[in-house]
Amino acid sequence: MLSYDELTQPERELWDAFPEGRLVDLRTGVSEADGPAAGAQWGSERSVRAVVVAALLLGANAERSGVVAALRLAGARITGRLDLSGAEICHTFWFEDCWLEEAVSLYGAATRTIGIANSWVPGIDAGLARIDGALDLRRSTLAGGSLTLINARVAGELILTDARISGPGEWAVLAGGLVMEGGVFGKRLTTQGGLRLPGAHLPKGLFLQGARLENADGVALAAGHVAASTVDCSQGFTAQGTVRLRSARIEDLLTFEGAHLNGDGTALVCIAMHVGDFDFRAATPPSGTVDLRSAHATWCQDSERAWPEEVLLEGFTYGSIRFGETASTEGGAAGEDGTPVGDTMPAGDEVASRLAWIRRNPGYAPQPYEQLAGWYRQIGHDGDARRVLLAKQRHRRSTLHPAGRIWGHLLDATVGYGYRPWLAGVWLIALALLGTLVFGAHSPTPVKPGEGAPFQSFVYTLDLLIPIGGLGQRTAWYWTDSGPQWLAYVLIAAGWVLTTAVVAGVTRTLNRN
Repeated sequence: MLSYDELTQPERELWDAFPEGRLVDLRTGVSEADGPAAGAQWGSERSVRAVVVAALLLGANAERSGVVAALRLAGARITGRLDLSGAEICHTFWFEDCWLEEAVSLYGAATRTIGIANSWVPGIDAGLARIDGALDLRRSTLAGGSLTLINARVAGELILTDARISGPGEWAVLAGGLVMEGGVFGKRLTTQGGLRLPGAHLPKGLFLQGARLENADGVALAAGHVAASTVDCSQGFTAQGTVRLRSARIEDLLTFEGAHLNGDGTALVCIAMHVGDFDFRAATPPSGTVDLRSAHATWCQDSERAWPEEVLLEGFTYGSIRFGETASTEGGAAGEDGTPVGDTMPAGDEVASRLAWIRRNPGYAPQPYEQLAGWYRQIGHDGDARRVLLAKQRHRRSTLHPAGRIWGHLLDATVGYGYRPWLAGVWLIALALLGTLVFGAHSPTPVKPGEGAPFQSFVYTLDLLIPIGGLGQRTAWYWTDSGPQWLAYVLIAAGWVLTTAVVAGVTRTLNRN
């Protein structure tokens, strides 16, 4: 049990100030001397033992009526280990510009608002903690130890703005199963190691604008099965490692506007993700694959220049999709005229750009084409939908055996796989003109002299091109010259081919409709 006589002068000041919640400020007022990074050199006049802090928080100094007790300490060197594991803490405590000798343990604790701002601490373990308030770590440095919030519950906000966290291993922040009632704010957060949030509940959102998460050989952000209102990875957000959002449920916005995704192999994993508004206007194309298989977005906004060479799109569905302007970021790449690269909407044919986007999916998959065509039909652009479906058939053709490819080329040239039926009319007109000119320049021989209608080259050509029925000309005349006879054979064959192609194309179109 601590006695008042055993306390040092700074500890006595803290002891006396605690019942009234007064701030004890041990800073000198000289910025160079007050920086927490130099706290290891601070002397006894600025040192407070962790056991004294723990004793106060656990009720060692009786509260005074009419005031709210709180521990507020600035500019102190806290020696020893602050271990509050399993404790029930009824007081707020706030450290600012402090240097902590050892990691803080709040494992399984129940506490009020905790503030460790602009301080240096070897790590914080708040796993299973129940924080009835905010956890504020803004501008602090966690060096050599991780921030652990596994299965913790925080009633207020988790503030990591401008914090720097360097974990001892793969993960800088471990927060699987974290339940937040407020938001998680990590603007300009920097980590050496990944940010791990699998299964976290973030109803007020995750905000990582301008954050830099570095885990180059692994996962920079692991947020699989997260339930959140918003995930904001914009304004220069940088991930040196893979971003994983597998099976995440994001009700409102997921944005990578102005982001840099630099994961090797796979940069972004969104398999089976559900999101309201998906904004993928990255500042630069990701260095690895983007995996959107079986994901769904109610609204998707992207930039043609934001996608990497490989995008896995099979099963990706969306209610609406459009190109938007690519946001430029400070210090981003610029062209010769100084304009940031990719800062405008893509010019030219949007359908062609979308088809090029689909072709980034490796191999042939029909669903991305059908999804895009369905979107164009939904907004009344039937012509664009037919272009997409025609492109699908042409891509599919490359996967067929030689005979199938030949038949595919024939369907494409004659009726555009049924999506360009007017091509059959063009062929019929061209062949009819050819036959009329050639047959008109020669004289056929009647099968039965003196009987039947006179020879008419145009009607005779049509009779050859129509495979079913007849106009009476084909059976009434024959050729002795080999040239017109071979042309007649060609026209008969062309008639059958055109008819078959038209029937196949129209059947495909009707079945699709």
